[in-house]
Amino acid sequence: MSAYNSTSNDAPALPHFDGSGQAHMVDVAWKQDTRRIATASGTIHMRPETLAVIVNREADKGDVLGVARVAAIMGAKKTADLIPLCHPVPLTRIAVDFIVNDGCLECRAQTETVGKTGVEMEALTAVQIGLLTVYDMLKAIDRGMVISDIRLLEKKGGKSGIWRAG
Repeated sequence: MSAYNSTSNDAPALPHFDGSGQAHMVDVAWKQDTRRIATASGTIHMRPETLAVIVNREADKGDVLGVARVAAIMGAKKTADLIPLCHPVPLTRIAVDFIVNDGCLECRAQTETVGKTGVEMEALTAVQIGLLTVYDMLKAIDRGMVISDIRLLEKKGGKSGIWRAG
């Protein structure tokens, strides 16, 4: 067996590689359809005056959070077009929220489906596209914004059940 798909105790199996180490799309035909939910988050750090532009709805380009929310939803729907080995997933729900924290803006996305494979990548993609849209809309006043801490918070459904970040 190759190093890519080792089943030893040293490394977990990587299902996107076959026995000879070649990338492939995982066969999920045998899996049961279950309700699957994933939640992801990330932040964009910015100057206080940039954050005030968002909070006070003063951006020249319009409603920053409204546009970013729609972009995040569109990003989730396009995940399989962006990540080469992702399955196209029929999303049944996408929720995107923005939370103002100390000097930063947090984006949280929750994606849902009933299907054979999870929606973690869709949630993560939604967060990143939402935050990139915030950057795009405000870069004229703050090119130093930093996007960070993109991570999966929780996934539910499928054979592995519930997973939560520690």
